[in-house]
Amino acid sequence: MSAPELLTVVLVGPMGAGKTSIGRKVAKQLGVAFTDTDKSIVREHGPIPEIFAQQGEERFRQLERIAVSGALDDGGVISLGGGAVTSAQTRELLRQHPVVFLTVTPEAVAARIRGGTRPLLAGDDPLATWTEIYEQRRSWYEEVATLTVDTSRRPMHRIAAEIAAWRKELT
Repeated sequence: MSAPELLTVVLVGPMGAGKTSIGRKVAKQLGVAFTDTDKSIVREHGPIPEIFAQQGEERFRQLERIAVSGALDDGGVISLGGGAVTSAQTRELLRQHPVVFLTVTPEAVAARIRGGTRPLLAGDDPLATWTEIYEQRRSWYEEVATLTVDTSRRPMHRIAAEIAAWRKELT
C-alpha cells in the first residue's frame, strides 16, 4: 500500500490531553493500528526520563522525529508526545496528514498530570509548568491541526467516535 492510500490520523496536544486513551479508541473504531510514539521510543531506547537525564532533551527530540517519521510511514492512528511539534522537521512531516489537536483546560488536566513521571513537569508546581509549556507550544499545535477537539469535559469514547467519523469522511 502506498503512503497516500494509508488510513492515517495523527493526534497532537499537550501532556494530559488524552492522546493515548483517545487514540486507542479511534484506532479500534477505524480498524487500524495504533502507535504512541513515546511508547515506541521507550521500547527502543529506554525510559524517557532517563533519556532526558542522560542524553538531554535535544537527543530525545531527535529520537522522537525518527519515531514520528516511522509511524507516519506505517499509517494508522498515531499519538505524538506533547513536544513533538517543537521540531520544524516534524511539523513539516505532519502537513501531509490529517492532524487532530486535542485541547484541554488547566482545570481538567490538573488531576490527569498529578503524580506523574513527566520529566518536563518535575518541580513544585506541575500545573503552572504545564500551563507555561502549553502556551509556548499552542501555536505549533494550531499550525499543524486539521481539526481541533476539546477533551476537558466530554467522555473519551464520544470524542473518539467524533474523530473516527471525521476521519472516515476524509476518505
